[in-house]
Amino acid sequence: MHHRTWGEKVFDGVNMVLLLALAFLTLYPFMYTLTMSLSTPVDAKMPGLHLLPMNPTLEAYNKVLTQSGILQAFVNTTIRTVGGITLVLVFTSLTAYPLSRKSFPHRGLFMKLFVFSMLFNGGLIPMYLLIRNLGLLNTMWALLLPGVVTAFNLIIMRNFFQSIPEEIIDSAKIDGAGELRTFTSVVLPLSMPVLAVIALWSGVSHWNAWFDAMIYIQDLDKQVLQLFVRRTVIEESDALASQTELMHATSYSKETLKAATVMIATLPILCVYPFIQRFFVKGIMLGSVKG
Repeated sequence: MHHRTWGEKVFDGVNMVLLLALAFLTLYPFMYTLTMSLSTPVDAKMPGLHLLPMNPTLEAYNKVLTQSGILQAFVNTTIRTVGGITLVLVFTSLTAYPLSRKSFPHRGLFMKLFVFSMLFNGGLIPMYLLIRNLGLLNTMWALLLPGVVTAFNLIIMRNFFQSIPEEIIDSAKIDGAGELRTFTSVVLPLSMPVLAVIALWSGVSHWNAWFDAMIYIQDLDKQVLQLFVRRTVIEESDALASQTELMHATSYSKETLKAATVMIATLPILCVYPFIQRFFVKGIMLGSVKG
């Protein structure tokens, strides 16, 4: 039996302290925002570390959720996220599968073209002109179509498809399955880890995106949740409550309303992540080893 030396124990102890400090620094902003959103105005103004609310209240959440703007923005963001994930998975997988087959002609040339797109892009103004000329301004398609197939996601998924043994695909073809049947019945069920990773990346990207919506969307009833949060938190506007309401309110303040808005925008992604996290490492490693 191996006996740990004094140096090994010190090394493990220092690592544990550093990791605990890093974990605290990572979790504290989230805990502070959560505590602020559940606090009364008096408790929110108290100095010092805030890890738990002293007098928990849901009044700030109630005030935020009763605003028509945030509910519509939440619906728009949900539609964008679900639609974006669906389009990314469908078109990326349909593009990556042929490029993963050795029998596909000129696949090396196509991959070079995709990699080239990672190095250069047209820029903001040409993209805006393209969206405008296609008639996509002020529509959800302006937020969904530009990022349907990205070179990075394509490379990860293509490499994962290449890691699937050729014998499995050949056996499906011997049984009479065509390329489409092989892809849907054999390849996709074996590719759940990489599909989950791409879905997670795409979902977080769409859920947190706000800049493209600020450029392409003009109608307030079509704005996404992150724009509502930005207007409330960063620009410090009075979108949630008027100054008169804030002066007479005893159960919420401007700070608690902002914190509640941030939590409402953050919690959905945090709730979904644990269900996909187990695929995360496996999907990335298998999708990044083979070239």
